[in-house]
Amino acid sequence: MRDVARPADRLSEAEVRAKCLELRNWGRWGEEDEVGTLNHVTPEDIVRAAGLVRRGRSFSLALPFDGRGPQFGRKGRFNPIHYMIQSGVDAYAGLQDKDGLRYADDAVIMPLQGGTQWDALSHVFYDDQMYNGYDIRQVDSNGAARCGIQEIRDRVCGRGVLLDVARWHDVATLPDGYGITAEELELTAAEQGVEVGRADFLLVRTGQLQARLDGGDWGFYAGGPAPGLAFDTLDWIHERELAAVATDTFGVEVRPEATERLRRPWHWVAIPNMGLTVGEIFALDALAADCAADGCWEFLFVAQPLPFTGAVGSPVNPIALK
Repeated sequence: MRDVARPADRLSEAEVRAKCLELRNWGRWGEEDEVGTLNHVTPEDIVRAAGLVRRGRSFSLALPFDGRGPQFGRKGRFNPIHYMIQSGVDAYAGLQDKDGLRYADDAVIMPLQGGTQWDALSHVFYDDQMYNGYDIRQVDSNGAARCGIQEIRDRVCGRGVLLDVARWHDVATLPDGYGITAEELELTAAEQGVEVGRADFLLVRTGQLQARLDGGDWGFYAGGPAPGLAFDTLDWIHERELAAVATDTFGVEVRPEATERLRRPWHWVAIPNMGLTVGEIFALDALAADCAADGCWEFLFVAQPLPFTGAVGSPVNPIALK
């Protein structure tokens, strides 16, 4: 792997909290705002992004939603459970004939963050507040009265950019615990010949998801050690006014964290303070291979969440169109 400068010191809680305040976007788009950095995307941005579709190629970035996914019950999460309400077996047996129609119906039981998914801005709290200063008690047993996932149901569309950091390092996958710095994002973008800027949807490939699929063993993918974004990327994301960030890992940021007590320090800043929409468990390898082949790392990106009212996350089938 290339020799890139790494953060040497662990972060204190005071440093994390200082960064939360420094990059905080509360009130930036009004006291009633519930969509955060997606406000960077304008209708003109979407029109320009539509112009990136030149070859008519479509890539799904979703992991299949089934019982073979990465969830193993951590904090109550589990893989999707799919079952049939009515089936062809029922129809063949004549059990539906009295209704005059033979058919199949099915259902799914799953955590809304059980696979490829977006975090809502009500997913992570900062003390007693969530994004834009809303009281965390507004997320109760009925769901999120503020910043629910339905608030962004038509906002996740624009120019997508893939930075293939694993390919830049010439490895199949970055090792667990490897923190991708802002400098590496810059260097990867430069080598790919692409610029990342305002209103972009940034996708970062580490290779970890495909490595787990190829190995046939999820290991500690769900919540365990992982390559991911280092803490200093938050300034880089904020300065460029990105709309959203997603990776092929379970939690986007590097694990284990470079903190003494806090868990998910990158999330502390990104979601409740910056109001950044965050995507996890994105399957990026097919898209990355195509981008490497044609040298084009930008595309129209469409990834609207399912508008479950009051949900703090949503499964998604992100689409990259080239």
